[in-house]
Amino acid sequence: MATDASNVKVYTVNGAAAGSSSSLPDWLTRKRAAKGKGKRAVREHVEGTIELIQGFEFPEASIRVKTTRDGHHVIATGTYKPQMRVWDLDQLSQKFERHSDAENVDFVTLSDDWTKSIHLQNDRTVELHTQGGFHYRTRIPKFGRSLAYHFASCDTYLTASGNEVYRLNLDQGRFMTPLTLDEGNDGEILGVNVVDINPAHNLLGFGIDGNGTAQFWDPRSRSCVGVLRLPRDRLLSYGSREDNLSVTAISSRIDGLSYAIGTSTGHTLLYDIRAAKPFAIKDQGYGLPVKNVCWIEGGSRMAGDGMVLSADKKVIKIWDRNTPASNFASITPANDLNDVHHVPGSGLLMTANEGIQMATYYIPQLGPAPRWASFLENITEEMEDQTTRSVYEDYKFVERNELKTLGLDHLIGTPALKPYMHGYFLSLKLYDTARVIANPFAYDEHRERMVREKMEKMAETRIRTKKEAGVKVNKSLAEKILRDQEKAKQKAERKARRKAASDAMEVEEHGESDQEEEEESRPTILSDPRFSKVFEDPAFAIDETSREYALLNPSSVAHAGANRGKTAVEEEEDEDSEDVSDDDDSMGGSDSESDGASSDSSAEGELTMFDPRSRPGQRNIRAEEAYQRERAENRKSWTNSKNKKASMVPMRPLAAGQSQRSGDKNATFGQRRVPQSSNNNTMNAGSRKTSGAAAAADAPMEISWIPSSSGNDGGGEEKFKSGSAKSRRKGVESFGAGLERGVEENADVAESERHGRTKRRTGGRSGSKNVFRRMDK
Repeated sequence: MATDASNVKVYTVNGAAAGSSSSLPDWLTRKRAAKGKGKRAVREHVEGTIELIQGFEFPEASIRVKTTRDGHHVIATGTYKPQMRVWDLDQLSQKFERHSDAENVDFVTLSDDWTKSIHLQNDRTVELHTQGGFHYRTRIPKFGRSLAYHFASCDTYLTASGNEVYRLNLDQGRFMTPLTLDEGNDGEILGVNVVDINPAHNLLGFGIDGNGTAQFWDPRSRSCVGVLRLPRDRLLSYGSREDNLSVTAISSRIDGLSYAIGTSTGHTLLYDIRAAKPFAIKDQGYGLPVKNVCWIEGGSRMAGDGMVLSADKKVIKIWDRNTPASNFASITPANDLNDVHHVPGSGLLMTANEGIQMATYYIPQLGPAPRWASFLENITEEMEDQTTRSVYEDYKFVERNELKTLGLDHLIGTPALKPYMHGYFLSLKLYDTARVIANPFAYDEHRERMVREKMEKMAETRIRTKKEAGVKVNKSLAEKILRDQEKAKQKAERKARRKAASDAMEVEEHGESDQEEEEESRPTILSDPRFSKVFEDPAFAIDETSREYALLNPSSVAHAGANRGKTAVEEEEDEDSEDVSDDDDSMGGSDSESDGASSDSSAEGELTMFDPRSRPGQRNIRAEEAYQRERAENRKSWTNSKNKKASMVPMRPLAAGQSQRSGDKNATFGQRRVPQSSNNNTMNAGSRKTSGAAAAADAPMEISWIPSSSGNDGGGEEKFKSGSAKSRRKGVESFGAGLERGVEENADVAESERHGRTKRRTGGRSGSKNVFRRMDK
């Protein structure tokens, strides 16, 4: 697993991956450690991670890690239980482990290999270890913080709380006079955090806690030769606002002139021993105390010499001393750091952290692989084309919402789900099974979508003739919008022509023309890019067969139903209705009269017509214009038929076996229903009267009444008188329930009021023709 930041690859060869979500959590590591035996555990272990050193871990956490000077062993301390472990790098495996009574604070090796070492414990004890095991134990007056070994004098310098540095001489086997650090005018010394011995001239450097200074002592004269004061104002302005500024890490370069000093504010300062001001400052960015600083020397291929490593508990940064603003590489471990060690002359870093596994990182551009791990170069070359994994090899991270979608939320609290951050770890096999059950067609849908996208991409590469972009969906809506726009445009033109003829309304005309120009310049739904998907994306297609569409557009649904094809039953009913209408024409008069009389009734009773009561405050201009045209035709046909007479004839029953269509076609419906025997006996008047009376008594009557302006009676028609002589006006005829005909229209009446009523009748019958029928029961 590798991270690639600033084109510098960082490979994780042990432990948790740097900055990767695929890092193995502690519970998974414990589980595999418990199942350490068996082929399956070995297979998972090999396929899941790369382990450079086998068993490079501690039961709980690691504190310090270092390599021996000969480069053949790694020594590390950790917990719990407090212990020291040694790994043989030639065999890439653990050599032994050794337990102690207290946790380790710091240690150094006294020989070139692992056989001799001195350890500072957190219970104020100092232990000496040899190849055979624990050798000697002593105590210091105060709790220690760090130690260093001076080879020339065999003195071990132990720093602790307070202003004293204890000296344990291993040649004489006793404590020597401690070094007392002078506070001076810099403030109280709370303790000495770190000690460093320069490998070139053995100058001692002490990092002071509390006053923001670093003191340098000569081990020969055991006296202070200089005090380095950190730029307090500059550092505190960057990081913490606390008054307590401390030096937490010191590292001297092999040239004997350069020092790297880490502070409690998260800054690393580079000093030349000949100047009191730093020549470079690096900010870690988290404001946390710097735990380690070191100079990376030799072996670098592309980085060059003079690289500096600085680390707090969150991040490791490697940067050039000449350009501290940019990072050569940055590593964010999965666990908090306690210690970082760079293997000299290579690009390998070892870390001690708060996790079980100790992480090891390899940076090929920083330096070559160590001799004992030369195969890393071949492995990393093969992994250059691979990408970082997003899931475990056998576990999947799912959130609570996804878990509920899969129907596995009932497993919360069971061993099947392992809580981690804001979700859970789930077995990959169980996840795949649950996903297939939740959506069996997920793969088919994904495959179909991929094929469709590929086909669309291939279709775009074809050569086509240029054509205007049309409407893909909702074509009927687009046509309706265009029709409305055309009608609005025509109406505006007519209005403009009418007002152009009036000179008195010139000012108002100019004002409204400007308004019309503004309306024309406004974007419509078709031209507005915000609504472009309505006519392009099939997801916005209008379903004209849905109930919601029918409720919002009743007239469109009715017209669509009228235009559909007729069934066989409907065609047969239409033929019968045509035959009956042919017979009714002879009774009512000409076709124009019948059409004129019935058109008004159909117009008034049509449910798909515009009804202003259904939507108060709204107007349907198109429906109103059609309604006005139809009313004008009705009035014209009514005027042509005003002189027609109404005939009242008896309706005689139809004899058995007699066809309804027999007889004279000009006879009325009632005459055609008279029995044939009665028609044959109409020679004399007496028989005709008798048959007529019998028919009138036994058969139902048909009465058809059409108002007429003539004053004489005809065909049995009764003359109706309405109102008194005083109320009569010349040329005006009154009839019915207060109805009048022949009234002169007022020329000053508005155009909208010239066509009579504009509201729907409340009754179920037409007012233009009244027909009373008495039918057989």
